[in-house]
Amino acid sequence: MEQVSCRSCGTCVSVEKFSPQHTSVQWNSAAVAACTGLARDGLRSHTCPALRDSIEIAVAAGELGVSTRDADVRTRGRTLR
Repeated sequence: MEQVSCRSCGTCVSVEKFSPQHTSVQWNSAAVAACTGLARDGLRSHTCPALRDSIEIAVAAGELGVSTRDADVRTRGRTLR
């Protein structure tokens, strides 16, 4: 996982991109508290549009690669010897 900072509020999260459609984001408590996009009208959402845009910009700039995890797919999680 790579660290990505939101270009809007500066919140930093851990991100792994598996395909154009599949992105894994790990939030810590500080990031959740700092993100201005998660809290809207007192409600919690599951995504932040500004962070999502920042992740896509990082991918386009080559700062965040797309991990295919081919070994995991071929072995179904088993360790190769």
